[in-house]
Amino acid sequence: MNQPQATSHQQLATIRYIGNIFRPPSEADSLLLQVTIGCSHNQCDFCAMYRDKQFRVRKLADIIQDIELAAEDYGSDVRRVFLCDGDAFVLSTAVLTAILDRLHECFPELQRVGIYANARDILAKSNEELALLHSKRLDILYLGLESGSDRILKDNHKGATAEQMVRAVNKAQAAGIKASVIYLLGLGGTELWQENALASAKAVSQMNPAYLSALTVTVVPGTPLHKRMAAGKFTLPDPAGFLKELRLFLENANVKATVFRSNHASNYLALAGRLPRDKARLIQEIDDALEQGTFRPEWSRGL
Repeated sequence: MNQPQATSHQQLATIRYIGNIFRPPSEADSLLLQVTIGCSHNQCDFCAMYRDKQFRVRKLADIIQDIELAAEDYGSDVRRVFLCDGDAFVLSTAVLTAILDRLHECFPELQRVGIYANARDILAKSNEELALLHSKRLDILYLGLESGSDRILKDNHKGATAEQMVRAVNKAQAAGIKASVIYLLGLGGTELWQENALASAKAVSQMNPAYLSALTVTVVPGTPLHKRMAAGKFTLPDPAGFLKELRLFLENANVKATVFRSNHASNYLALAGRLPRDKARLIQEIDDALEQGTFRPEWSRGL
């Protein structure tokens, strides 16, 4: 649901951008607007998305010009906009407000604006600032919990604790901004898979996000996680191990009215439903896959 996907040059038409652009699958039909370049943290061991970029904020004048160029091409056809790159929520409320205001002026049918965010930047904004941004149709933010275990988060240099991310999601949603949260299966390896599942279920239960996705960690060459694995300090679970972790997570996740997905290409089993309504069915589908050994083949998996 919210795993980043690269976007081709053709999709951005007249808009200027630097490097590959990533967006959540649920933003596939959105206008992609690059407001920051790279990620201000860019230290997560498992992530390779922005390692070729030096973080910086684009000039507001250039962003506004891109909005106006897009309006010439798409006009009233634009219903959704996604603000790239990685934690674009690092922008000040004043700058975000200026961007949102110009989007509204140029796209009269605009319904929703989405953005990547991390806990630090959400918590740095006041309740009033968050409410203001939501009033200007900033309707959804995407946050990578990855794990609810502080030990696993620290090992992977996430830059935030589980408690901080819980507070951030609750703060954003209290202001009316929906949160789409990602849990990363296998980030604890074979040694800490139970801790990853149980601690993540606890954190997600405290967040009660509008949207929740479980993805499977993919070890990308050149990342610190890949180096740890090559040194024998990290071992990936096998397909059955990933599904056992997901089962344990779902058993212990107590959320209300949350849309759940694990249908990303990285996963060994595609699941979709609403929690808690469909919990029993989802667990049964996992049990069936484990019993029958029906996992997505490696050749069809990917980022």
